[in-house]
Amino acid sequence: MAYFERIDGERFVATEQVGGAWRLEEQHIAPALGLLAHLVEVDRDQRRDDGLTLARLSYDILGTMSVGEVATSVRVLRPGRTIELVEATMSQGGRSAVILRAWLMEQRDTSALAASPLPSIPGPSEMAEWTPGKVWPGGFISTAQVRRDQVEPGRAAFWVRSDVPLLEGESVGAVPHAARLLDIANGMTVRVDPMTVHFPNLDLTADYFREPRGDWVGFDTSVSFGPNGVGLTSSVLHDESGPVGTLNQLLTVRPR
Repeated sequence: MAYFERIDGERFVATEQVGGAWRLEEQHIAPALGLLAHLVEVDRDQRRDDGLTLARLSYDILGTMSVGEVATSVRVLRPGRTIELVEATMSQGGRSAVILRAWLMEQRDTSALAASPLPSIPGPSEMAEWTPGKVWPGGFISTAQVRRDQVEPGRAAFWVRSDVPLLEGESVGAVPHAARLLDIANGMTVRVDPMTVHFPNLDLTADYFREPRGDWVGFDTSVSFGPNGVGLTSSVLHDESGPVGTLNQLLTVRPR
């Protein structure tokens, strides 16, 4: 069973694999973020044939969604020959729940310049298995296979993969395939017990300097809480060849 099934061109239904983690009847937002990225690529390929790459995914999470039917829309905010800004929205019951703004960029050969000072993390085979279901309930979390090297609460390197496809019966590109797992970062190295403090994220922004490859998504993650109810989960993203980009999630920290 996939995370989503298509109803028609704009409507989809979330399956039970999407449930959790703060409330079981609500969607874990991670698969929805992957679906919006996929729809941006579908729209791109319907309009043009040059394969602009998704270099930035910036999501605003406006509210929760139940596990069920959702509606989507895509529009081009800034058309261009080599760079585009595209917006994709997911709504439920007539209310917008997630908005993605994605920068798409022309691919050029800069292989002679390719380099990054960002440090690599040990590969998934070099980390111990960890079961996130010990901390988080829900269908989505149960689909995640995790390898983790925990340094301290709020600081860890980890790898995540899932055998569950994003969308039933459709091929999905490398960026959306990885994006369906990105929002898990906020829960893989918690600072405090989530049963005593809630810390959901209001947004998620991923910037890629190269396209990720493979099923494993690597994270080098730090979670910080400020004194005023605001927090930040910040990650360097990896595939098995090394760093590929960065990820940030703004948190609202709410002691229960």
